[in-house]
Amino acid sequence: MTDLQPSLAFSLTVKSRPFVGWFLLFAVAMTLFTEASRLALDGLAPGFAARYLIDGLAPRGVFALLGGAGLGLAGALLQRALRNPAADPSTLGIGAGAQLALSAATLFAPALITEARSLVAFAGGAVALTVVLLLSRARQYDPVTMILCGIVVSLVCGALSASLILAGGDYMLSLYLWGGGALAQDGWRDAIVLGALVSGAIIAAFLLRRPLALLGLSDETARGLGVSSGAIRLSAIIVATLLATTITAFVGIIGFVGLMAATLARLSGARTAKAQFLAAPVIGAILLFATDSLVLLIDAVFETSTATGAVTALVGGPLLLWLLPGLPQRPAAAVAVAFRRLARPLACLAGLVALIVLAAVIALLLEPDGAGFLLDIQAVAALFPLRWPRLLAGLCAGAMLAVSGVILQRFTANPIASPEVLGISSGAGLGLAALLVVSPYAGTGAELAATVAGALTALAAILAFARAARLSPDRLLLGGIAVASLAGAGVTLVMARGGPESTRLLDWMSGSTLRVSAGLALGEAALAITLVPLALVAHRWLAILALGPTATRGLGLSPRKAGTLMVTLAAVLTAAATLAVGPLSFVGLMAPHLARTIGFARPRSQIAGAALIGALLMAVTDTAARSLAFPYQLPTGLFAALVGGPYLVVMVLRKPR
Repeated sequence: MTDLQPSLAFSLTVKSRPFVGWFLLFAVAMTLFTEASRLALDGLAPGFAARYLIDGLAPRGVFALLGGAGLGLAGALLQRALRNPAADPSTLGIGAGAQLALSAATLFAPALITEARSLVAFAGGAVALTVVLLLSRARQYDPVTMILCGIVVSLVCGALSASLILAGGDYMLSLYLWGGGALAQDGWRDAIVLGALVSGAIIAAFLLRRPLALLGLSDETARGLGVSSGAIRLSAIIVATLLATTITAFVGIIGFVGLMAATLARLSGARTAKAQFLAAPVIGAILLFATDSLVLLIDAVFETSTATGAVTALVGGPLLLWLLPGLPQRPAAAVAVAFRRLARPLACLAGLVALIVLAAVIALLLEPDGAGFLLDIQAVAALFPLRWPRLLAGLCAGAMLAVSGVILQRFTANPIASPEVLGISSGAGLGLAALLVVSPYAGTGAELAATVAGALTALAAILAFARAARLSPDRLLLGGIAVASLAGAGVTLVMARGGPESTRLLDWMSGSTLRVSAGLALGEAALAITLVPLALVAHRWLAILALGPTATRGLGLSPRKAGTLMVTLAAVLTAAATLAVGPLSFVGLMAPHLARTIGFARPRSQIAGAALIGALLMAVTDTAARSLAFPYQLPTGLFAALVGGPYLVVMVLRKPR
């Protein structure tokens, strides 16, 4: 495997004692843990304090060490087996798949959680990883493609988990908060089981170290030396998945520890498989123990509850961004394709308007179970006040997301860019979460301002980083997803506080339109009527900006000013839409492509066509989400994501033409 940043690795290596820095960090962590324990025990009755120390704090510290070691080893195994320096249980969907399986089992088969929790988690993580590997196989397991597929699978699994928790009622909310990575323990059982598993995994890793070293050269070399590359790779993946899913079953998702541990092991001088399998568990143990000690101290001082896994994700997101320029360069995941142009675009636009009207009529008059149409005027009158707000909000949100997607795809020259996967929607959610911490019952105007601020911050960050690192289109997409992970960790930290903002954020994350009020629906309509025409007015800017900075200046347009205004408009459109349908619908990805496929090739016609297609998509998905699982109602944003997620994967795997 190619080592990343060799000069930095050399500068960080201390020849005599390469891990003296980690020893010092462990000493600091022990000090933090001791002080946090003292504060936590202060004021408790002596008998209860002793019991809490023996059965609560001490097992937590040991579990943090063992869990970090297991995740570090899992990351090193995955990176060696897949020849991917960014591989990790978090980036390959293993943790999210395990959490989805645990959520489903808790809701539908609680006996499985009692009897075989680890097995349920392993099944979920293994299925998610299998999907990722099957999807990335078409591009020869390209590292960037594999991580893209893994994080898309994670996003869809996360949305499904949130929906199951919403369906399960308030008592299921604690499952989501636990899934953020809470290391609290109530005894030694989990630590003992994990200790035995980590010990066995270390032995297995050392038995696999030589074959994995040969796989680092090439599969052909390994086969020439009599090594079955498929069997060795599968064995390493199974061990890593078992470690990651068992830890997820015990304490929830601990994000990016494996990625950090394996990367820092290389930067500390571990080059061979043997050295990495020794160093990564040690570094992972120290990292997780230090993080949890800091979290424990913060909780003791401020009397709050913080998810350790979310804190590790706050560090892992920037690390993934830092790794992007060093990933092996491959052909772009998708390229522009020549589309036909409509001879009469106005006629097609009129046809789309007619389809939207038809979809709206069906949505308003359909039976609740979708089996027929309402023929009773009284029934229509009773259901109309409940249906029109969510329908109107969905139509307007779909149009705004679609227009935002057109702007982003044309501005970045990236055919797989969209507000959902560039981190803009998640940034809007972080802004909303920050507002709800200060004012849990803020009005729609304040929520819009907060989401706009969060969306603008996320977009500015990813564009600045992309230009500085000269990222290709697929790396820009992966960088956006890293920003989304970072923002998602912030949202999880806010939700872990509990209180009224937790339910509001969970509703938002799943894209539920069930509680959309008439005021919010009318506000969405006003924003769409105001913002979408602005994009139509600026269609010439999009056409000129696509020519490049030199040509843009030659035509009398400032690339910086015009570009800033366009991306600001995209961020405002996204923030306004996410208030109604959440962060994960992928309408901003699908609608621009469908418009180009139909024949809306010029910027103005593509904006108009994409807006109508986005509105139509949301009208159809809202009706389907409301009717297919009757009497239960699926979140509209989630239902759209179940279609848009595979669509994104298809775009990523598309062969250049």
